[in-house]
Amino acid sequence: MDCETLIRYLSDYIDHNLEEPLVEAAREHLATCPNCRVVLNSTERMIILYREQQVARAIPAARSRVLYASISAIFEERRSR
Repeated sequence: MDCETLIRYLSDYIDHNLEEPLVEAAREHLATCPNCRVVLNSTERMIILYREQQVARAIPAARSRVLYASISAIFEERRSR
């Protein structure tokens, strides 16, 4: 596997969605290519940071229900005019 091919399959590699021969080829390439290891590590870290931010930004369920009810009430009020 070369760098271009690894990049093409990187998302599937990270998500464990590759057939075993491609996984082995990717592992062999990563063992010998420091540039692709940097790309892999950076991509994995970015995914982790993104997921952590999404959790931090999530609205608590109770607050979400109150907001949804408020918005629904406003729409109902406007419909009845």
